[in-house]
Amino acid sequence: MTKTILITGASSGIGAGMAREFAQKGYNLAICARRLERLESLKQELESQYGIQVIAKTLDVTDYDQVFVVFKAFKAEFGTIDRIIVNAGVGDGRRIGKGNFSINRATVETNFISALAQCEAAVEIFRAQNSGHLVMISSMSAIRGMPKHLTAYAASKAGVAHLAEGIRAELLDSPIKVSTIFPGYIRTELNEGAKKLPFEVDDKTGSRLLVQAIEKQRVKAYVPQWPWLPIGMAMKILPLKWVNKLG
Repeated sequence: MTKTILITGASSGIGAGMAREFAQKGYNLAICARRLERLESLKQELESQYGIQVIAKTLDVTDYDQVFVVFKAFKAEFGTIDRIIVNAGVGDGRRIGKGNFSINRATVETNFISALAQCEAAVEIFRAQNSGHLVMISSMSAIRGMPKHLTAYAASKAGVAHLAEGIRAELLDSPIKVSTIFPGYIRTELNEGAKKLPFEVDDKTGSRLLVQAIEKQRVKAYVPQWPWLPIGMAMKILPLKWVNKLG
């Protein structure tokens, strides 16, 4: 039986990129995001190219009640959801103490509180099925506190990583798997106006490597593994002034 993957934030960036990669592998897809017209276009593209089933639904993950409604609707329509990828998020953020609390609050709420809602909805489905694979998209910036515009963003992604680990700890002896993915810099719409970033890869390459990592169902994965695995290990012990250079 064809397996089904649910991806949030699937209208652009690595969400859409991962949808394309999984479609090539023959998975059915439940895709959701705020921009339905983009989802519908992606749905038509993937169904026509790969002959899979794609269901698209509008979802703003900051509407927490709607997260549960949409996830349950996907479950009802597909029967089983085999993997849920908590991907939706924003890359915004400002320096702390510069009068931009509302922007930083929105970043943290979207990246962390919304991820909590998605996890609650996902694990509820997986508990009922007694199976499933929860995938949390964190960030290399979650490894240490980061300066400037990354401070709130990095903190929210650290929260995502710890949330995933806590869920994994509870489900260790169950058939439900939990993976935390730490992407490095991937060039997408989210950061297209930014300067060239350290060790960045393009959207297509990043999405392909993310899917490869997710398919292995490892507890943690750094993407791309080189150079981010050794960099991640170093980040944990280096002085902050050196870590700052990665921002």
